[in-house]
Amino acid sequence: MTVGGRYDVVVVGLGAFGSQALWRLARRGLRVAGVEQFGLAHALGSSHGATRLFRLACLEHPELPALATASRRLWRELEAATGTDLLQQTGGIMIGPPEGRAVAGTVRAADRHALAVTTLSPAEVSERFPQHAGLAPHWGGVWDPDAGILRPEAAVRAAVEAAGASGATVFDGVRVRAIDPDGSGAVVRTATGALRADRVVVSTGAWLTALVPGVVAEPVRVPLLWFAARSDPAGFTLDRFGVFIRHYDEERTIWGHGATLGEPAKVGLSPDPRHQPRVDPDHLDRSVDAATDWAHLSAVLGSALPGLDPVPARAAPCMITNSADGQFLAGPVPGRPEVLLAGACSGHGFKHAPGVGEIVARAVTGEPQEVETGYLDPARFGGDRPGGRSLAGADQLVVGRTAQRPGRS
Repeated sequence: MTVGGRYDVVVVGLGAFGSQALWRLARRGLRVAGVEQFGLAHALGSSHGATRLFRLACLEHPELPALATASRRLWRELEAATGTDLLQQTGGIMIGPPEGRAVAGTVRAADRHALAVTTLSPAEVSERFPQHAGLAPHWGGVWDPDAGILRPEAAVRAAVEAAGASGATVFDGVRVRAIDPDGSGAVVRTATGALRADRVVVSTGAWLTALVPGVVAEPVRVPLLWFAARSDPAGFTLDRFGVFIRHYDEERTIWGHGATLGEPAKVGLSPDPRHQPRVDPDHLDRSVDAATDWAHLSAVLGSALPGLDPVPARAAPCMITNSADGQFLAGPVPGRPEVLLAGACSGHGFKHAPGVGEIVARAVTGEPQEVETGYLDPARFGGDRPGGRSLAGADQLVVGRTAQRPGRS
């Protein structure tokens, strides 16, 4: 595909953050182009896997509930604009010790933002959610009625559709090779032509570092796993099992939701970035392996969720991209005001995607932000490295066991 033209903004990468930024920019009447190296809603990055969790009482940062609230409003706006069902709010249970991350973090977020949650005693957790076994006597729960699930592939398509309806141009199957300043903006160079723009939004996920030298955003490989019920499928449907986050240790949780959209229950163990090697997204291992991808989680399920078959019914590779502090990078690159970042999902970004797209759009136009953004500013670490210093223990670059290179344009 031959590309070219002059635009107000070019968005490079149309996954979770990029598709939403494209929509929010086009909605303002700007001349916008989006460039995606693969097909729309592809399964080669971080925005796939049928579902993602949604929460308002976000435990990862005290300012995230405001961003989630803004994002929910925009999810509903996108649904109305495209006639697509994207967000299903089912409610969710957070389980663990009162001082643990899952429970205490949720309570702190709810208290700070006056969100309606309900604290459950250990007996109430067991009564309402008998699927969960192995709960310590002092554990309890927090019921978040606003939690639910999102449909990532449908969300990406809907945002791009809405952007197109507002005049955006989309080039898919086109890989960007470089973004060069040209004095009045930037030149976005591809193998089949160049685009010129006043501003460029880089939202390429695991490929951020390829286009923005010096950015610290380190991709790691994580498996997506679905588990069938052993004997009581009705007990593990979305309406009965719901959405959950459960304490595992001081830093990690297991998470998931009930069967829906033709898939069995989805369960994951949150990765520990301190002990995960960085991967090359162009050579990601796209096979799945019991020993490395689900053996540990299967052992946990045996005691925590014994009603699920510990061998997954389906497995698929995915990536998350971590910043140094576990929060996103959304805003101008230090020293390069013509380039903005929208990336580093850090494993909890999809629910916030339209809010991040709105932050970037407001940064481009100079509009006041509606939520606090300092904790997402790429310049927050100081110096000239967007995203800060490298993650401890994640400096080794690992190429997959059966290296497969995704097709390039």
